[in-house]
Amino acid sequence: MVRNDLRNIAIIAHVDHGKTTLVDGMLKQSGTFRENQQVDTRVMDSGDLERERGITILAKNTAIHYQGVKINVIDTPGHADFGGEVERVLKMVNGVLLLVDAAEGPMPQTRFVMQKALELGHKLIVVVNKIDRADARTEDIADEILELLLDLEASDEQLTSPILYCSGREGTATLDYTRPGTDLKPLMDTILSYIDPPEGDEEGPLQMLVSSVDYNSFVGRIGIGRIERGKMQVNREVTVCDHFGKFTPYRAKITALFQIEGLKRVNVEEATVGDVVCFSGIENVNIGDTVCAVGEPDPLPFVKISEPTIEMNFSVNNGPFAGKEGKFVTSRHLRDRLYRELLKDVSLRVSDTESADTFKVCGRGEMHLSILIETMRREGYEFMVGTPRVLFKQENGVLTEPIERLSIDVPQSYVGTVMEAMGVRKGELLDMNPVGSRLRLTFLIPARGLFGYKNEFLTETKGEGVMNSVFECYAPHKGEIPRRSTGSLVAYETGEACTYGLFNAQERGVLFIDPGVPVYEGMVVGYSPKSEDIRVNVCKKKHVTNMRSSNSDDAMRLITPRKFSLEESIEFLAEDELLEVTPQNIRIRKQILDGTTRLKLLNAKK
Repeated sequence: MVRNDLRNIAIIAHVDHGKTTLVDGMLKQSGTFRENQQVDTRVMDSGDLERERGITILAKNTAIHYQGVKINVIDTPGHADFGGEVERVLKMVNGVLLLVDAAEGPMPQTRFVMQKALELGHKLIVVVNKIDRADARTEDIADEILELLLDLEASDEQLTSPILYCSGREGTATLDYTRPGTDLKPLMDTILSYIDPPEGDEEGPLQMLVSSVDYNSFVGRIGIGRIERGKMQVNREVTVCDHFGKFTPYRAKITALFQIEGLKRVNVEEATVGDVVCFSGIENVNIGDTVCAVGEPDPLPFVKISEPTIEMNFSVNNGPFAGKEGKFVTSRHLRDRLYRELLKDVSLRVSDTESADTFKVCGRGEMHLSILIETMRREGYEFMVGTPRVLFKQENGVLTEPIERLSIDVPQSYVGTVMEAMGVRKGELLDMNPVGSRLRLTFLIPARGLFGYKNEFLTETKGEGVMNSVFECYAPHKGEIPRRSTGSLVAYETGEACTYGLFNAQERGVLFIDPGVPVYEGMVVGYSPKSEDIRVNVCKKKHVTNMRSSNSDDAMRLITPRKFSLEESIEFLAEDELLEVTPQNIRIRKQILDGTTRLKLLNAKK
């Protein structure tokens, strides 16, 4: 059976190249919304964190209708840390739209996601987006994409993929960039004519791979995937099995079945070959499971998800302010939440440690783990996280470490500064190409070398530089890399920071806090340009004398403190520091709070 009334596609690209905005245009021009309906921009980015950060974190499904054909569209994340989302949803589609920014061209994540699509043999439609940018390099981009396809050993058919030129914001597409388009019809027509319709045996026994899992407090876990064979019906029993042989096939019943129409899930009684469906009723369904006909287990192979490269320790908050701000503060709460995250995030790994209060969490990068930390924080969890560390491997008796492909775009005047920093961090220059008035430098660099570099990079390039990285491979250990050249300003005692104490402390370095902020002994309140830590008494008050009153420090001028975001705080952490995360505050602290004990241990190491 060939489903000529259906197409399944995914939109893949580097972060901020305009995937979600293009989906907005497709939804609007296909008549998904009423004429008078108020619709937000980036309507597919439904999560608060996604809208705040302007990035897609979770892959999402939508469906549009064009000329009697239903097109299931999957909007995927563009950030490299969420590559696991892209890898698994590519199993649900027959073709992909590859978006490339008309100014930036192919970037590291473009290479990563395109390689995964090519490995699965998917057809490509290349979309050069943002052609209305003032700095667009429309003529050069097609050549750069062709070079990348050749480099990735694409097939002859993939090398001759159609190229369209779009403006997602304006909702236009054209086959000839010298003739601006008026709508997205050329793109829709190309999807119908070039992407293969799904095929399968409608009369055969049911077979469907679960590519994604959602959760609803009313119906429990919801499996999402594409039907490869047969039909799925409500209130019918099925057999659930897995490709890895982790469990014995078991029976369950489908209690509800949904198809996606626009942005909504619509109840249906039956679905057939090629349909992307959501179902409930299987309590323990996991990503990678196969739902089959009763008594006929026939598991489908699941794409091998790339392994995590970074680990962090999550532990119960044991600081002086523990339990004052969070709703969930115990080790049981923390453990349950972390293991629950595994149900929908295939790239994450969680394991217990020797301590009952500490759990090891492995992810694809700092962004991957920081999104989890921020999500838990907003849910009311209070906990601590340790310094991020890369995951080393032993291969044939050789210690290896993860290497990242780093792409840096900077004005030419900053190239020397970047090269110097890369030398210290064991970066190896691969390529240097002019991109308009700027230079693009490509390095292979140990993942360790990128810890804490982003803030330094933005400072050194005065905010004009752009850097992106994606995992490349494991390679032999590159030797020692300095993590941080600055020391910490550590609070001397517990109390409330006051103007007089902060005024004296700011001479030692850059502060993180304002007057009136509660602090405790061992809490990091700033950083010093010197490499060693300095204890400062930010709670010190100016006492009354017979010459002046105690409030005569009102005229003291404090330098505006440096406020770190969650990612910046994680990057800043030294080996002996922890990050205390609560729904209301983020605090950096020393692992050992007592200053005397800390000093003794430091002297003992020397």
